[in-house]
Amino acid sequence: MTTILGQDAGNPMNRKRKQPRAVEPDTWTRYAPLAVCVFLFVAVAIVFGQTIDFGFVNYDDTDYVYENFHVRQGLTPESIAWAMTTGHALNWHPVTWLSHELDCQFYGLRAGGHHATSVLLHAATAILLFLVLRRMTGDLWPSAFVAAVFAIHPLRVESVAWVAERKDVLSGLFFMLTLAAYLNYVRHPFSRTRYLIVLVVFALGLMSKPMLVTMPFVLLLLDYWPLGRMTPPARDCPNSCVSENGTVPSIAAIFRRLIAEKIPLLLLSAVSCVVTSQVQVEAIARTDRLALAARVDNALVSYVAYLGQSLWPADLALLYPHPGTGLPGWKVAASLLVLVGISAGVLAFRRRIPCLTVGWLWYLGMLVPVIGLVQVGSQGQADRYTYLPQIGLLIGLAWGAMYAARSWPYRRWAFGVASALAVAVLMGCAWRQTTYWRNSQTLWNRTLACNSENRIAHSNLGVYLTQVDQLDDAVRHLQIALNIEPSYLAARVNLGKALAKLGQIDDATAQYREALKIDPNCVEAHSNLGAALSTLGQFDQAVWHLQKALDIQPSNLAARINLGAAFAKSGRIDDAITQYREVLMIDPSCVEAHYNLGMAWARQNRLDEAIPEYEQTLKIDPDCAEAHANLGVALQLRGRIGDAAAHFQKALVLATQQNKQQLAENLKARLRQIAE
Repeated sequence: MTTILGQDAGNPMNRKRKQPRAVEPDTWTRYAPLAVCVFLFVAVAIVFGQTIDFGFVNYDDTDYVYENFHVRQGLTPESIAWAMTTGHALNWHPVTWLSHELDCQFYGLRAGGHHATSVLLHAATAILLFLVLRRMTGDLWPSAFVAAVFAIHPLRVESVAWVAERKDVLSGLFFMLTLAAYLNYVRHPFSRTRYLIVLVVFALGLMSKPMLVTMPFVLLLLDYWPLGRMTPPARDCPNSCVSENGTVPSIAAIFRRLIAEKIPLLLLSAVSCVVTSQVQVEAIARTDRLALAARVDNALVSYVAYLGQSLWPADLALLYPHPGTGLPGWKVAASLLVLVGISAGVLAFRRRIPCLTVGWLWYLGMLVPVIGLVQVGSQGQADRYTYLPQIGLLIGLAWGAMYAARSWPYRRWAFGVASALAVAVLMGCAWRQTTYWRNSQTLWNRTLACNSENRIAHSNLGVYLTQVDQLDDAVRHLQIALNIEPSYLAARVNLGKALAKLGQIDDATAQYREALKIDPNCVEAHSNLGAALSTLGQFDQAVWHLQKALDIQPSNLAARINLGAAFAKSGRIDDAITQYREVLMIDPSCVEAHYNLGMAWARQNRLDEAIPEYEQTLKIDPDCAEAHANLGVALQLRGRIGDAAAHFQKALVLATQQNKQQLAENLKARLRQIAE
C-alpha cells in the first residue's frame, strides 16, 4: 500500500508552490481549529435549532415514526429484530430504524426531541468534515469554508428539518467517520485493524442509507488528491508500496494496488445494491416503466439543476415532480453541453489543479445512485440528494480559487471577506427555508408556491386540512390533485376520507370504489369503504371489504379496527372485542383500539373492564375528550361521583378547545345533573 505522509513531492498542487507556506503564530495555530468547530456548531444551531419547536409532517414521517408501531415502542427485542430484517419504506437501513427507535425510547412522540437529534448529527458531520479536510490537506481556511457552506446551505434544510430524512444526516456522519478512519489507515504503516475499522464504519453507513455505495470511488479520488497516493512514494514512507528489495513500483502497479485495496469496500457496496434492489423491486417495477431516454434526459437536466441550486438556492421545495417526456430538447442539449464543457475543463487542468477534477468527479459520481437512471418514486430531483455530492463542488471551488489566486498579495483578505459574506447570506436563506417546515400546512403551501401543479402537495395538504377539520378547503385541494392526475390513487382515497368526515357518505363510497378500479388490491380503499358501508348500515358488504383488506395485509391495524367497529355497530360485540384485542397484541399503544375496546366492554355493562381501557387511552393520549367523557360516565355508574365530575370537567375543556360542540353540550348536561 502506498501513501505520501504530507510531503510536497506527492501532491501535484504543492509541487507548483515556489515558496513554503508561512508559519502561523503558535497561539492562533493552536486555537483556530477549535474556533472553527465552535462556529460550525453555533451556525447549525442558529439555522436549524428552530426545528425543536416544529412538529412532524404528514409525508414519510408517518411511516418512519408516529404511525409506525414498531418504532413507537422504542428499543425492544421485537423492534430491534424488525429493524434488522425489514424492507419497510423501500429501504433496508437498520441503523436508521434503530436511531428512530432510540429517539422514541427517550422522547416518545415529542417531535422536538427527534428534530434535536437530527440537528446534532448534522452539526457533528459538519465538524468532522472540517477536521478531516484539514488533516488531509493541511489547509485551514479552505477546509473551514467547505464545512461552513456544507453546514448551512439551504439545500441542507430538507435533510435536517425532515425527521424522516434521518438517514441522510446519519449516513453523512458515518461517511465522515469512514473518511477519518481511512485517513488514519493510509497515514500509518499498514494495519489490518485500521483497515477493518474502515470496513465496519462504512458498513454502518450503508446500513443508514445505501446511497453511500459510491464511497470506494470517493476514496480513490482522494488517493489522487490530496493524499497523493498515485505517485511513487518515498522509500521510508509508512504504508508504502516499496518492495523489500527497495524497488519503486510503477504508476500502473500503484493504481492496481489501490484498486485491490478497495475490493472489500466494493463488495460491501455490491451487497447493499443487491439488498436495496430486492427491497425496491415493486417500486422500481411501478416507476421504471418510464422510457430510458426520458430518465437519461432528466438525469442530465438534474445534474445542472443541482449545480444551479448550489450557486443560487431559490424556489426550493420538498417535491419536484418528474417531468416524464415533457423536457424540451433544447434544455437537455444545453445541460449536456454544460456537463461536457465543465468536464473537459477540469480534466484539462487535472495536473495543474487536481482538486478541480477530484471535486467534479466526486459530485458526478455520488449523484449516480439517485440521479434517476433507475427511477424509484415520482420525484424528478430532490434537495436531499445533494447532501454529500455537493461537498465535491465546494472542494473544487475552495482549493481551485486558492490555487488560481496563489500569487495575488491580497488573496487572504479578499477570500476572507467573500467567504464571510457568502456564509452569512446562505445562513439567512437557510434559516428562512427552514421556517417552511414548521408543520404540514406551511410545508405544502410553500411547495405549491414553487409549483402549483404539484399533485402530491395538493393531496397531502388536503390530508392535513381534513385532520384539522377545514373540510371544504381539503376537498378543493384533493379535487385539484385529481384534476392534475385522475388516476392518482392516494388523492382518490383521501378525497373519500374528507367527504366521509363531511357526512357525505355516499360520495365517499363512490370515491373508494373509483380507487378500487385503479387498484383492486388497495388496502386503504377496502378498509375505508368498509367503514363507510358500516356507517350506512350495510354490514355484510362492510365486513366483506374489511376482511378483503386483511386478506391482502393481515397486519393492517386500521382495517382491523374498522372491522371491530363494524361488528360493534351490528351488535356482534364479542367479535368486535376479538378484533380490538388482536390490534393490541400487535400494537399495545394503539389509542383507538383501547378506546373502542372500552366502549365495547361498556356496551356489555362490564364497567370494571371498560374503566382500565379508558384510563389506558388517556395515559397514551391525555387530550382525548371522548375518553374523559366516557370514563366519567363509567365512574358515575360505579358511584364515584367526584371522579366522574373531574373527568367531565376535563372533557368539557378539551371539547371546547377542539370545537366539538355537541360533545360539549352533552357534558354540560352531565355536570348539571351531578350538581342537582
